[in-house]
Parts: sequence; C-alpha cells; structure tokens
Amino acid sequence: MSDTIRLDGRVLYLSEDPTVIAAQLAGDNFTRATAGPLRDNVSTDEITPVTVMLTYDERLGQYPYVGFEVGARMPIGRNAIRDGGFQVTVAGKRYGKGSSRESSPLAELSAGIRLIVAESFERIYQQNCDNIGILTTTDFAVLDKLMAGDAVPIDEFLKGRDALTQQIIRSGGLLAYSKFADWPAPHARERAGAETNAGGVAKTLVEKIIERHLHPGMASAQRGDGVFIAADWRFSHDYFTGMCAHLMHRAFGKPAPLHAPDHIIAFQDHLVLASQSIPHVRDGLLPGVANLMEGHTSFSRDYPVRAHGALDNLPGSEGICHALMAEHYALPGQVVCGTDSHTPHSGALGCLAFGAGATEIANSWVTGYVRCKVPETLRIEIDGSLRDGVTAKDVVLHLLSLEAIRSGGAIGLVFEYGGAAVRAMSIDERATLTNMVAELGGFTGIVEPDERTVAFLKERRGVDFTLENWMQSDADAVYRDTIRLDAGAIEPMLARPGDPGNGVAAKQLDEVVAIDIAYGGSCTAGKREDFDFYHEVLRWGVERDMRVPVGTRLFLQFGTMAVRAYCEEQGYLPVFERAGVTLVMPGCGSCANCGPGQSADANEVTISAINRNFPGRSGPGEVWLANPYTVAASALAGKITTFEQLKRTRG
Repeated sequence: MSDTIRLDGRVLYLSEDPTVIAAQLAGDNFTRATAGPLRDNVSTDEITPVTVMLTYDERLGQYPYVGFEVGARMPIGRNAIRDGGFQVTVAGKRYGKGSSRESSPLAELSAGIRLIVAESFERIYQQNCDNIGILTTTDFAVLDKLMAGDAVPIDEFLKGRDALTQQIIRSGGLLAYSKFADWPAPHARERAGAETNAGGVAKTLVEKIIERHLHPGMASAQRGDGVFIAADWRFSHDYFTGMCAHLMHRAFGKPAPLHAPDHIIAFQDHLVLASQSIPHVRDGLLPGVANLMEGHTSFSRDYPVRAHGALDNLPGSEGICHALMAEHYALPGQVVCGTDSHTPHSGALGCLAFGAGATEIANSWVTGYVRCKVPETLRIEIDGSLRDGVTAKDVVLHLLSLEAIRSGGAIGLVFEYGGAAVRAMSIDERATLTNMVAELGGFTGIVEPDERTVAFLKERRGVDFTLENWMQSDADAVYRDTIRLDAGAIEPMLARPGDPGNGVAAKQLDEVVAIDIAYGGSCTAGKREDFDFYHEVLRWGVERDMRVPVGTRLFLQFGTMAVRAYCEEQGYLPVFERAGVTLVMPGCGSCANCGPGQSADANEVTISAINRNFPGRSGPGEVWLANPYTVAASALAGKITTFEQLKRTRG
C-alpha cells in the first residue's frame, strides 16, 4: 500500500436527512457541517442486504448501501456509488454492526470506496476492511486534511491499531501478509502445557485460552495485542464458503494445502430454504443462490472436510451451524472461528468462539491460525433468580437497552457471564446469552464451564469430559468493568422495530400492536429449551380451546433435526398441530430473509424470537423482538402480549 493517501474522489455522507442523500446522488457535494447529523448503527444488512449477496466477487460493487434506510426510504440504488464517483464513506457510531459478512466491505471496495470514516466501528467489520484493503479511521481531522487536498501519511490510519494489524494494513491485506509469514504447526504450545498464570499475573478465562493457543512465534499476549491463535475448529456456511475458497485459491493456488481438513466444517443452512423465500422466487434470485451453492458444495466435494448438508426428503438442512457446533464439536477451552457473527453461541460451553470474515477463514484453512486482538473483558454478574416467563433473551434485550451498550461502549469486549442466575441456566439458555453478543457489539461471550456443561456433553453428545483447574477466570482477574443485574428485576422485554437496542419492557407498551406473523426459531431460539417454552404456552392455550386466530400465522422452526426429534419424543407435535402452528425444518430461513416466516410487504408486523431486527432482516415489514414465551402468547392473542398478560386476560 502507498505510503501516502490522497483523495481524488467524492465523499458520501450517510446523513439522517434523506434530502442530503438524494442531493449527493444527484452530484452535489457536502461537508460534515452541511450534511447534518450522521446515521448511527448502519448495519451490514443495509450495506449489502442478503438478497444481493448472491455472488462472491467484484460484481458486488453494484450494490453497496442499497438497503440503507433513512426517512423510511431506501434512496441508494444499484450502481449509484460507482456511478457517483464516491471514494470515501462517512457515518456515525457503530458502523458495520450486525452480520460478519465480508460481502459488505468487498461491495464498497469494488464500487470504488477506499476509506470509511466513522465515529466508531464494529469489530468484525473493521477487521474485514483491514483484511481486504479498505482504510478506516475515527479521526475526522484526517478527512478534513484529505478534503483540503493534502496527502495524508499511511501512519495516520495506523494510530491506535496493534502492531500486527499495522503490518497487515501496510501489506495491503491479510492474505498478502500471510504469504510471507511463518506458520509453524499449531497447538505445540498447548501440547506443552503452557503456564496460564505466568509471572503470577491473574487472567480471565479467555486470556488463558488465547495463551494456550498462541502462535509459537509470539512470546506473550498482552491486552490490546494483535495475535494469531491456533483454531481447533474452523467453519463456513453456504453464503461464504465459495468466497472463502475463491480467496484461498487466489492466494495459495488450487488445490490449496489445507491444515487439518477434518477440523474444517462446511454447513449448508442459510440458503437451504430459498425455494420457499418470497424475494428469492419473486425476483428471480434462485440462479444466484445456485451459484453460491455450487461454490459451497464444490469446496466440500473437492477437499476432505466435514460437511452438514440439506435433507434428502424434506426442505431444510441437518441444522444451523451454531447449534450444530454446540451439539457436535465445540469443547471447553477450545478455539472456534466461523463465517458468522453468531459464532459466540458455542461460548456457552466455555470455549473461545468468534466470528470472522471470509479472508480470515480462508487464511485459517491453510495456516490453522486465526487472527484476533487480545480483548478486555466485561463481567456480567446476574444475581438472584429469573421470574417465570423471563428468559435469557430478556436478559440480553435488557442489556441492549442500556445506553452504555447502545452507544457502542462494549465494542470488541468479551462478555463473561456469571452469577447465580447464570449458573442456574441450562446450556441452551447460556447459548442465547453468548449468541447475542453479536448484537451487543462484543468480541465474544463466554460462560465458565461447570458441572452443567459436563452433563450437557454427556447427555447430548455422549462425551465424558473432565474439567481442568485452569478453565475459569482467576479470582483477581482484572475486568474493564462489571455490570451487575438483579435477575428478579428483569421483566419480559421487547425490542421495537429497526434495531435490537430499541428495548422496552413489555408491560410499558402503551399501544395495541396487532401482528400478522409470529416466528420462533433461528440459532438463538430454535433450541430444545426454546421449544419447551413454546410448548408450555401453546399447551396452555389448547387446553382452553385457543389456537392461532385467522389472519395470524405462527411459524416454529427447529434449529437442528435433533431438536425436532426431541419434540417428537416429548409429544409436542400434536399440541403444535392443534394450536395451528406451521412447523419448518432447520435452516436460517426468515431470520436471513430466506424462507418461511418472512413478511411479504411493508404493512405486515412480525413478533420474532430471532436475534436482530434491522430493516429488511426478515422481509419488508416491521419486526419486534421478544422471548419465546411472548412470541407464542402473541400468536394466540393476535397481538403483542406476554404469557403472563395472556393468562390474566383468559384465566
């Protein structure tokens, strides 16, 4: 990369004012002062909606920001960025939140964007930019210099970045760096039994896991350092396997020399229900889906990797990647990385699990290592007991409603959950806590493994696991901060449409919100215990001759086929049938706007147990988030209501 950067294109301000956006697209130029307030929380769903992610190369340059919403409109059309000659994008806080899709920065890069200036960035998004060669900064003075015609030294874009990241940025990206780096056999340090409290320094559990997996060429790992760590498991799903393979082959040749291919997993889950998806069928997108699927299946066919695919006799898959990782692979103390922001799901088992972009995963397939920054940890201490009808989902929605979280104060942190309420939770419920660290903006989530973890591994997987003494944070470990919650004070929560951070206690909802769709499923809410919750509500309703009313539809989607088998064994399916449920086989489905449960038009209202409700996430309609109890109760009532409220009204 050049030692100096000069601006020779236009600047696009992602303003809160739709007239400013329209004027810029028409050719007018603005400054930060004249552009007005900048949009916060621009998500990757807005930069590249899932319906445009049907290619994994430079053709994505047609689409950046086509899902960007301002003033209830999406004003940026296909090819608008490329045709407008824009080189810099400017936005507010938490830019790039949401999915880990590297499609977003690749689309921006392919459209001509070379620099993104924002008040703050989500971790995975910024790391993806580093990996593919887009510069980022939170220093608006740099933008002022560029607009004044000055040449800015590359060092200005390296300030505050760790030494490893600086090397990668200077190299022009991760794969360019990787081809000249040394990659010794992973796990040597772990086999040697590295000390986890060297020098008597107290460590968190995540710090201990990192130290045990550290690249042998790195003597130590201090907080804030960029490091490479050996990954026990590396996985991709059908949206990104083709992109990962494309990048890998371009850098390392074909066939590429995979490291430990039996610990690489390819999951077919995100697109498996595309033939039942409204926009994919209506807009002729199925050939694009077939293109992505060919990239996915050819990789799993050409290399001796593990694969979980589509069902033979039903529309659906064996399961969603995150749920299958917990059901089959991840173990306490391990490192798991995958092409999805909800990879922290497996942190419920006490492992370090985090999402990474396609370039990171491609590199890990060959080297066995994945990059991360040694993080600070935020301790979430939840004391007391949760009330009936309150779940882990409510805990997360409560956290998301806190201003410190909404403003991006937890970006890049580990969420270490503990306290009596967490110790009392099942692994399924703990997985909801760690899964939704993606929405909280953190690096990952983790719960120290305990006897419940051991019992889960034995009962679900037949694994006899012995906890080791090091698998816990030291008593005097240092945390960035501690958030203490009284579990008994947490109520059933909702998140208003548009963002998971739009939290409100359900009892404070002062309007009647009629619903068209209720959806329970996804990696977050398609687990066994989630279905226990759905069944508890629906059985209560059926016993009182209630069912989903005409005009409302309730979809329940299993997270894995093992969850479906569990529901059969428990006798849940007859109750679901009597209540009027539409059952859906495993897959990401409507959570990825790709299957049953999505809205068809902007007037439809959905109550959903998924993890995020960014604009367009599950169709054009409005999406409210809630826990499984509230989703099922609302389906019976035809309007948003909690199970407790429903019981009071129906007796």
